[in-house]
Amino acid sequence: MADSAEIFPFVAPVGRENLAAKVYAELQAALFEGRMRPGQRLKIRDLAAAMQVSETPVREAVVQLARERALRMEAARSITVAGLSLEQYLELRTIRLELEALAAEAAALRIQPGAIDALAEAHDRLMAAEEAGEPIPANRANWDFHHGLYRAAAMPELLAIIENIWLRNGPMHALLYPHARPSYPGRHRHLDIIDGLRARDPSATRIALCADLTEGGANLVAYLGRLEREAAWTPPK
Repeated sequence: MADSAEIFPFVAPVGRENLAAKVYAELQAALFEGRMRPGQRLKIRDLAAAMQVSETPVREAVVQLARERALRMEAARSITVAGLSLEQYLELRTIRLELEALAAEAAALRIQPGAIDALAEAHDRLMAAEEAGEPIPANRANWDFHHGLYRAAAMPELLAIIENIWLRNGPMHALLYPHARPSYPGRHRHLDIIDGLRARDPSATRIALCADLTEGGANLVAYLGRLEREAAWTPPK
């Protein structure tokens, strides 16, 4: 029988204090970072073994994430990572363009130089992971970049809303590599975001962030559309 850590390599062992919160945080991070893929089946028993905790805190965390629509519980023993249709993805992107752009504007006025340096470092890790063909580190670095940007806005209520959307959107990033790697017509928009932050320019930062979401996600939109067309098509008899 396979070791549970091999079955669910996207989660790490959890310490014994405040287990429910720690289990939730670990699963939440796995969703944010695209370590789980849409449609992936999960078992509470195996998750508990991989995180080296009892099943109770895992069950509590899974139920909470199902309430937040990040996981699906279709039956007592059927738990899957929720995906998004193309229509859902585009609707959420429309919402993200408003909320994340608002956070980017605020960050341009409030971010500290050290935090900008941390974003630049996260972007460098993203580029290195992409070149090395390492999707999990790439998605983690991308989340670190965006989360760091939105956290710098110092608007905790807005950050909580953005995080809730990323819970549902994060697993879609598992499809980026190798199927829909982000590409840009010019320089990487993360660099434009960093330039806007260093210039303390809310408008430039907002424009760069919106361009990153639309241009960087264009290949994923095309890929989702292709998947849906292929699923709907049946060969003639």
